Amino acid sequence: MALIEREKGPGTAAEIIFGQVHPHTALEETVGRLGTAIKLGLLVPGERLPAERELCSRLGIARSTLRQALAALAESGYVHATRGRGGGTFVSEHPPPAPPPSAAALESWRESCDSRLAAELPSALLAAERAGGDELEHLEALVRELDSVTADFPAYRRADVRLHIALAEATHSAPLVRAMTEAQSRMGDLIALIAHPAPVLASSNAQHRRLVEALRERDGRRAMLEMTDHVRGTEHVLAGMLPAMQRQENPQNGQISHPSHPRSSVL
Repeated sequence: MALIEREKGPGTAAEIIFGQVHPHTALEETVGRLGTAIKLGLLVPGERLPAERELCSRLGIARSTLRQALAALAESGYVHATRGRGGGTFVSEHPPPAPPPSAAALESWRESCDSRLAAELPSALLAAERAGGDELEHLEALVRELDSVTADFPAYRRADVRLHIALAEATHSAPLVRAMTEAQSRMGDLIALIAHPAPVLASSNAQHRRLVEALRERDGRRAMLEMTDHVRGTEHVLAGMLPAMQRQENPQNGQISHPSHPRSSVL
């Protein structure tokens, strides 16, 4: 289910993305929020954004500011507008690929992993206590979707992000949803550097399945253990491959090229 079709409450990703922005950085924050949501796959290709009047009301911005933000996103290839009946602003079917992470981003990779762990573990614990039936069914549906796209990493990654955000939403804690969204954004560029053969993605999703089973059983301890293994797997691979990536740094632009033989990972 598309993000904007789901419940809009204080503990949802939709509310964080479309909530009020700071007036002094309204344009930049609007571009950043929508761009991040598209890059993470929270706003899916082909999804129609809310109407201008609704977006302006929810973001607390003037229509001129919104139009500038949408123009910037359109120029970058993230959205496109259509006119006439059924028109509006839509997420591009093929958004531009993210640039390689900077040297600074790679140097802080462990902090990114720590931020993710700090969001994932309490989310697993509290979701085991608080998740409702509809939320558990949504998580199970995402596990099934992930099973169907293990041969398509971009599609897998989009569904993977939605699953982890949905886990945080099931805690009914707005700070955890915000922390999860930020953690997934920080990890995105790092995860993209790792090879993801279908068997590895299938193994990763088996961990998702066991996690959801623990949530169904209201077993917070087991849910946290499953999530710890899940997150640590990625961290171990990054620890092994980062020295090779850092040797490929381009000193002229501070960017890191993709390694020739990246190792496999879980997400």
